[in-house]
Amino acid sequence: MIENSGVTIKPPPALKLPLNVPSKLLLGPGPSNCPKRVLNAASMQMLGHLDEDFVKIMDEVKTGIQYAFQTTNKMTFAISGTGHCAMETAICNVIEPGDKLLIASSGIWGDRALEIALRNGAKCQQMIIPVDEVFQLEDLKKAVTFFQPQVIFICHGDSSTGTAQPLADIASYLKELECMVIVDCVASLGSVPIFMDKWGIDILYSGSQKILNAPPGLSPISFSPKGMKKIKLRKTPVSSFYMDALLIGNYWGCDDQPRKYHHTAPINLVYCLREALAILVEETLEKCWERHQSCAEKLWKNLKDIGLELFIPDEVNRLPSVTTVKIPFQRNGLEVTQCIKKRFAIDIAGGLGQTAGKVWRIGLMGCNCNEENVSKVINALQECLKATTMKSSL
Repeated sequence: MIENSGVTIKPPPALKLPLNVPSKLLLGPGPSNCPKRVLNAASMQMLGHLDEDFVKIMDEVKTGIQYAFQTTNKMTFAISGTGHCAMETAICNVIEPGDKLLIASSGIWGDRALEIALRNGAKCQQMIIPVDEVFQLEDLKKAVTFFQPQVIFICHGDSSTGTAQPLADIASYLKELECMVIVDCVASLGSVPIFMDKWGIDILYSGSQKILNAPPGLSPISFSPKGMKKIKLRKTPVSSFYMDALLIGNYWGCDDQPRKYHHTAPINLVYCLREALAILVEETLEKCWERHQSCAEKLWKNLKDIGLELFIPDEVNRLPSVTTVKIPFQRNGLEVTQCIKKRFAIDIAGGLGQTAGKVWRIGLMGCNCNEENVSKVINALQECLKATTMKSSL
């Protein structure tokens, strides 16, 4: 043993104990529970980040993302990072200092896009609408005509508000625009239809930990040929080396050039995403969409039946994967969610951003989206509303 090693910080006692992770049903806005098949993939043996067998798995992941996004884009891969990293990658690759970005989203993800774009030197305009509504085609047309942006950011499914922004109706208009169209589908992919190519989306990104039921840490993303042209014609370098789409795309084999080392991918997370996408392929997108819509409608009805009010008044604007329900008057929302967690081992969440303190957010995502879980969360809400106290009006 080395004497006088200089070590003064003692080994932490907690790390001498076995890891203890309690079992909980995650019915919040994400992350969601992982199927055993996905968890088992995480325990498979490590491969090198440029090993030919790992490269084959990367290629399989690419085809799975193309299916989920409904795109033939070659520049399709998974960012080594969460949804925020994908958002930043999308923005920093097509925004140069002085470019104009129009943000067609009033929830927290529009706020985050604004923050990222400003840090990249963009001039930004945010469309302001009530957080329980979505923007209409005429609103978008007026904003584009007035602001003349180079890039538009749209959040398809906003997990902070529970809105699903209709895109099919504005798709023909989007395809006519010369500017780039970025769409965030982190909370919507797999729960509602989205067609990247058909709808004229230039950059689409999502996350691994929501409807796909994989661990957090990877984010599917795809760039259209129009988007790639914009990147290649930049006058300035992409502000981030780590998030440079051309460099990452080469590592993922998207440019028909020999793969070069860019970073070490989270190998086992790639395994997990591969299995998550395989599960989606086996179910098919159509059946996955139908299941999420059916379970969401049952949840909405049951919430009303127990006297609760949904935050999004218009059903067509509700996100099936994340339902927002108003916290009743004189109720402590946090006290109720803590009761549900303690008594039923179920996680639901409070609001975020402008909805903080106003709503509960209930997630039905991927394998967690079934009628049994709808019944469980309704029962938990009923019991904990009875068990918790009302605030004094004095």
